Amino acid sequence: MWAMFPGKEIRKDAAAAAQVNEMKLFGKKTEQAAPACACSGNAEVRVDESKAADSSALKSVKVLGSGCKSCEALLKNTNEALQNMKAPLAAEYITDMAVIAGYGIMSTPALVVNERVVAMGKVLTPAEVEKLLHKIGF
Repeated sequence: MWAMFPGKEIRKDAAAAAQVNEMKLFGKKTEQAAPACACSGNAEVRVDESKAADSSALKSVKVLGSGCKSCEALLKNTNEALQNMKAPLAAEYITDMAVIAGYGIMSTPALVVNERVVAMGKVLTPAEVEKLLHKIGF
């Protein structure tokens, strides 16, 4: 059948060649990424020991919620757990939906420790809150 239409053979070969050229375009790149800073990767890395020691300190605990019974129950249980742990602070209760959305919370109540969401959508018991705080290093 190709003998009847010799032009198609040429087009088929040209298409195959074009496909090979396309593959070369999308091959692996061998560029090396440039360092993000101006030091070209020659800077000495230093860790401030005083700040590293404070990173395990419990700085803030927040309960995010809409004001319902479940959210208030999590606040009560969190404060009870903090008292049992003899923590020098109490949980802050936030009901502002703009602030809650800023944390990326999709279901309330939520528990935020040191500006990190650690639980959401569940009312934790005081024992569960204590266990969670110990698990993350407090």
